[in-house]
Amino acid sequence: MVNMIETSITDAKARLSSLVEAALQGEDVILDRAGKPVAKIVPFNDSKKSRLPGGLEGLIVPDDFDDPDPEIINLFEGGELV
Repeated sequence: MVNMIETSITDAKARLSSLVEAALQGEDVILDRAGKPVAKIVPFNDSKKSRLPGGLEGLIVPDDFDDPDPEIINLFEGGELV
């Protein structure tokens, strides 16, 4: 079970270093104002995932996207909607 620390912003100003250390140790640190939660201190995660461009090619926009659509052409030439 994860421990939780809930403290006022005023109190957090005086204990910031210890609250940051608690967050680094896995504790939930919640800051409140007038008894209502307004912010959370969490560890910074700088994990940059390498990306391979083009991995979704053909999945988002179909290969025939630019091909003429016979139904649309029919409508422009005076045909009826089927």
